[in-house]
Amino acid sequence: MNLKFIPALGEYVIFVGKALSALPRLYKRRQELLIQLQHITYDSFFLITLTAAFTGMVTALQAVYQSKGYIPTNLLSVLIGKSTMIELAPVLTALVMTGKIGAAMAAEIGTMKVSEQLDALESMSISPSDFLYMPRIVAGIIGFPIITIYANLIGIASAWYFSWIRYGLHYHTFFVNMRSYFTPSDLWGGLLKSMVFGYIITSLSCFFGARTYGGAEGVGRSTTGTVVYSSVFILVMDFIVAWILFGGF
Repeated sequence: MNLKFIPALGEYVIFVGKALSALPRLYKRRQELLIQLQHITYDSFFLITLTAAFTGMVTALQAVYQSKGYIPTNLLSVLIGKSTMIELAPVLTALVMTGKIGAAMAAEIGTMKVSEQLDALESMSISPSDFLYMPRIVAGIIGFPIITIYANLIGIASAWYFSWIRYGLHYHTFFVNMRSYFTPSDLWGGLLKSMVFGYIITSLSCFFGARTYGGAEGVGRSTTGTVVYSSVFILVMDFIVAWILFGGF
């Protein structure tokens, strides 16, 4: 969307403020919240399974290649576990979900905008911030950590299976070493990132969708803007959150 960055940022802050101000009425919108949680979690399990499985296998492959001669093979699970939980699972899951969830939400709300369904809601004294935007943003904050945990499980399991098939690394050695060097901040740091990413994707989807104009072409612009800006902000916030959590170590 051809918007100046500073004015657009101000509009975005006001938009999100209005949506989050409807939080006290979340219980009334619990059905819409559950529907959005289903779209984000259950309906995405197959896609996340494929993404996490191949991410885990390529992580194991690259870990062996890059650390050959430096790190014993039986300690590779430590590197795989930490990199998966802290970085790979939350970030790659968010980038994939940007195309699936973010684009779908922006297209749905954008279509409602150009077909004047949002105006119809307001004419019936139903606020779109209350009825549409707030449940989606809350669902993103809640749902993304759930699928990130699932991505962690699939990614680490796939990495072990590949390591066992290719390098003969026994599961006891793999998981005992991983557990020995595990710290709670590894898991919680990744889950915190996923909550931030879920907020970014859903809030930007609603923001771009609500500002759609120009018919079907406008819906395409809003969808593209959602995917592009969400992907960029995910990478930016990945660095910021990582710096806050781990920059002092």
